Amino acid sequence: MDTLDPASALHRITELTEAALADLAQASTPAAVAALRRSALGKSSPLAAVRRELGRYDPASRKQLGLALSAAHQRITSALDERRTVEPALEHPLDPTVPGLPPLTAGLHPVTQLRYDLDDAFRALNFEIVEGPEISSVEVEFDRLNFPPDHPARESMDTYWLADGRCLRPHLTGASVRYLSTHEPPIRIAYPGRVYRNESTDARHERAFFQYEVLVVDEAVPLATARFLVDAILGTVFGEPVRTRMRAGYFPFVEPGFEIDMACRVCTGRGCRTCGRTGWLELMPGGSPHPHVLRAAGLDPARWSGCYLNVGLDRLAMMRYGIDDVRLMHSADLRFLSQFS
Repeated sequence: MDTLDPASALHRITELTEAALADLAQASTPAAVAALRRSALGKSSPLAAVRRELGRYDPASRKQLGLALSAAHQRITSALDERRTVEPALEHPLDPTVPGLPPLTAGLHPVTQLRYDLDDAFRALNFEIVEGPEISSVEVEFDRLNFPPDHPARESMDTYWLADGRCLRPHLTGASVRYLSTHEPPIRIAYPGRVYRNESTDARHERAFFQYEVLVVDEAVPLATARFLVDAILGTVFGEPVRTRMRAGYFPFVEPGFEIDMACRVCTGRGCRTCGRTGWLELMPGGSPHPHVLRAAGLDPARWSGCYLNVGLDRLAMMRYGIDDVRLMHSADLRFLSQFS
């Protein structure tokens, strides 16, 4: 276009206006109409380019072209506004008889909810919540915990070994010694995390599961502390007293050691597949840290003692929510999660 010829500029404005109206007649969706508004009237539109050239014309021609541009802009705007009043707001016609989509109600995973509740409870008891690496070593997971070299837990059928000699942590207890090695007693820590064992899966066992460990190290810690901590854990989880029993148990890293069982809440103690038809569910090991473990952390067992508990969060969540198969919690099925909103 010859920008110094007002007649040519007027012709150009008319052409652009008619082309925009023709394109509007062909636009079939609200999105297409919105795109046309930008291309016909936006800052990068051809009409805007003509307006930017007005300064090159004489004053009389500039006024004539300005009026023509204003008229063109108004004509296109009116056509767009009229089209908007008759176009549906949706891309497709609305069918009010089609059932609506249910709202997304999936909440936190039950194990995550349980962990947060326990974290809050132990923070209120002045415990520190700590974390540790999921890839560990033989020294941390076995040697420092008083596992003899021929202990069956060292065999590959139980522990996932890596090519470089390290392993996926089979329990959280190694982190306790790691923490004791770098912190001075008195110590009160709670340590949640995931562990890995090469096990056959069934309603009560998985290859990857969550534990929650609690450790107290101080001078003259009575073993009765364990009963208080058990009550704190179960009271937080269930909001009421829970029937439990304590049995003598052997674990290389505690002396004395014990097992704590709770009455199965799925079957209320009558016996089901979750509790192996016994009415009881093995809940947590505990005890006082073994003197060898304290020495491995650089502590004098003649001065320091403690209390240790390690609860399986998956099993505890099963009891809290009445879940009868631990594999459901690792199924990645949103239908399962939607029950815990």
